[in-house]
Amino acid sequence: MSAHESPGDLQRSYYAATAQTYENAHVHEDDEHFFALAWLAGLMQHYRVGSVLDVGSGTGRALTYLKQRFPESKLIGIEPSTELRAVGHQAGLTAEQLTTGDATKLDFADESFDIVCEFGVLHHIKEPRKAISEMMRVARLGIFISDDNHFAGGSRANQFVKRTLNAFGLWDAAYRLRTGGKGYRISAGDGLSYPYSVFDDHDYIRRWCDRVYVINLKGTGPDLLANAPNVALFGKKSGMPASAMNG
Repeated sequence: MSAHESPGDLQRSYYAATAQTYENAHVHEDDEHFFALAWLAGLMQHYRVGSVLDVGSGTGRALTYLKQRFPESKLIGIEPSTELRAVGHQAGLTAEQLTTGDATKLDFADESFDIVCEFGVLHHIKEPRKAISEMMRVARLGIFISDDNHFAGGSRANQFVKRTLNAFGLWDAAYRLRTGGKGYRISAGDGLSYPYSVFDDHDYIRRWCDRVYVINLKGTGPDLLANAPNVALFGKKSGMPASAMNG
């Protein structure tokens, strides 16, 4: 990775370099996203879901999982990384099932899929709300998110500081200062990431959904904001026309 590359280029470079080892590093049956997938499968059965769009599919882990359980359903994933898609295609996913795309500009009509989901993608997007807005537009029934809650990371003192700064609207500025103006960090295990919490967008999602469910994917304690570093959220849409979803 070059320091002169844009954030998007840095992330693409990371996936290009790690594509062949991506599944060994990120995909395990005891990880948080596997548990979230089990919940999504239950929701699909409960609501008799016939179609799912997976945003930021990586190597197609979610598609493969759901395909095994719902072979008759329409399952499509978008992934901008050519190298990650290639791994998924080698594993049996077709180019139609796992294709290219931009999470913030989905190339699908309003309400094209019953559920639109993402697994660990939003914390890699500078403006995750744009992706959520697009997910909501394309979904007929609702959206499913499995992602970070950075407020539960670190020591208790660190968590308190983060929540306090956020309450006063100072968190973004403080994090940008901490990262030398970049606003993101780069790690060997996750590439480029932003300090994201699903709870940042809970109220926004609630505007379009008559029911929003959140579960703890990792951690203990009843206070998810303080104790769950990873959470899954299912927002069931209220029936508002997709054209009204803006802002």
